[in-house]
Amino acid sequence: MKSLPLALALLVWGCGSGLPEREVLDVYAASSLTEAFGELETLFEAAHPGIDVRLTLAGSQVLRLQIEQGAPADVFASADPAHVRTLADEGLVHGALAFATNELVVIVPLANPADIESFEELPRARRIVLGTANVPAGRYAREVLGLASRRLGSGFGRRVLDRVVSEESNVRLARAKVELGEADAALVYRTDAVSSERVRLIAIPDAMNVRASYVIGVVGDGGQAAALWVDLVLSDVGQAVLRRLGFGVE
Repeated sequence: MKSLPLALALLVWGCGSGLPEREVLDVYAASSLTEAFGELETLFEAAHPGIDVRLTLAGSQVLRLQIEQGAPADVFASADPAHVRTLADEGLVHGALAFATNELVVIVPLANPADIESFEELPRARRIVLGTANVPAGRYAREVLGLASRRLGSGFGRRVLDRVVSEESNVRLARAKVELGEADAALVYRTDAVSSERVRLIAIPDAMNVRASYVIGVVGDGGQAAALWVDLVLSDVGQAVLRRLGFGVE
């Protein structure tokens, strides 16, 4: 009898081997956590080989809506506590805890065509990108412009908003516009700036900046795997990963 082709033989062996299926842990997280949670996924699966972590990364408001509509999330990590509070009030999230902080910066292309060297020079840009007003990074950006207008003159925020050519649904899309040379500047999280080699970072003075607080909670009956993930994020190991990637830690 001819031998089975290798791929088919492996399939037959796998079906009859009795190997247990891995448990899937669905982690929904703000897009600014991409690198951090990617590292934690590797650490978690090494420690718990029977669990397959599945990351869904997007704007916090998008993820909140998906959870409200029945998406199979086990954990939700938001860049805005308000989205977690809303889900908690609806009985969909429990055990919410703060685990990291972030702040906004200005990014410009490496060539810096608008010749922006400080936050005060931001209105020089002809093409500015922000997050939409209902995205945490977009809401924080508008708070920054409000604070700046009180210190730099009432027209500062208006001049910046007049130069906005695109509003994006998450902070990574805003960064991409600058990386591709489609914008002269964008307001993004510090962590998104330091993780890209294709942009320059310009700090925003503390007196005109805001602090973003990240909150994590278990969705519904997330089970033991969800609790283990939250424990990792809050652990010394998890906090060290976040700190190394530019987050403030609680």
